[in-house]
Amino acid sequence: MVTRRAPWLLMCGVFLFWVASCRKSDASQHLAAAKMALFEKKPEEALREYRLAIEVLDKDTSPQSVVYRARALRGAADTYYLELRDFRRAVQVYRELIQQCPEAPETLEGRIHLADVLEREFRDLRGAIAELTAALARNPPQSAEISFRVAELYFELADYQQCELEAAKMVDKFETSAYVDDALFLRGQALAMMDERKADAQRVYQYLIERFPESELTPHAMFELGKLRADAGDEEKAIEIWVEAVKRHPQPSVVQSVIARVRKQLIATTPSQIGNAAKAFDRDVPQPSVAQVSPTKKMAKTSVEAVGGSPDEAAREAAMNAESPHAPGSGAAPAKPVEPGLPSAAQ
Repeated sequence: MVTRRAPWLLMCGVFLFWVASCRKSDASQHLAAAKMALFEKKPEEALREYRLAIEVLDKDTSPQSVVYRARALRGAADTYYLELRDFRRAVQVYRELIQQCPEAPETLEGRIHLADVLEREFRDLRGAIAELTAALARNPPQSAEISFRVAELYFELADYQQCELEAAKMVDKFETSAYVDDALFLRGQALAMMDERKADAQRVYQYLIERFPESELTPHAMFELGKLRADAGDEEKAIEIWVEAVKRHPQPSVVQSVIARVRKQLIATTPSQIGNAAKAFDRDVPQPSVAQVSPTKKMAKTSVEAVGGSPDEAAREAAMNAESPHAPGSGAAPAKPVEPGLPSAAQ
């Protein structure tokens, strides 16, 4: 009995293997046809081929079928997203890809594309963060960029504390990445938004300026650092930083206008006699009188007092001077004698 059924079972196995092979062959053919349709700018035809590939693979759980299914679902989702701009259908298919083929390489890129759609088209920032975080768990080659994007999304959510943490983590983990200066600048922005962390923001901006002097973000960091110094009351240092920043800032007129405004405020709040040469040597300003300078007016000493005489002796000298108008020290000039032969003024 067993021996009679053995050939039949063997034939059934061969048939099923042949059917599975045909399905895989058909799936690969549909995928190739879809690729050609996209090349010819026929997205609707490409979608039809992707659907046929998925139908062929229905209920096939072999490892090879999982590869084809992931390719078909990813291709269909990308077609909805990039070619037809049907974002709702794209989200549905990307999520179907994640559910059915969570470990496939196509799923990693699918999560990144899904995050793009959620962020840009639906403003679902937390949903985008969830997809990017799941992608980071796979340790992809673009981990530094994805980490920076996560920090950016937290900034957009106004979750500045989490943004600062994510940016700091990215700098520590990917210190040689090209995104480090971006992450430092973003961290400084997040810290500056928190009242109790503005001093930390200054330190981060200063570190960025010193570590990446040639970065295109450096003049922006200098501008922001100057704003923080001005807010802290150090306007002169802020102007010094801005003057240096204006050399490379892409909008120098903006920086110059800020410098002019702060300088005007400094002049308006600084006493004119301090540090103003024009005011210090202004000849039109009336000078104070002696009485204003010294409230107690002192009388000049007489000649007797000058040589050590007593007040009584000085009084007697004053009386004698009053009786003799020609006496020395009386203050009256002697009459000029009239020369003979010349008429006097009275004549």
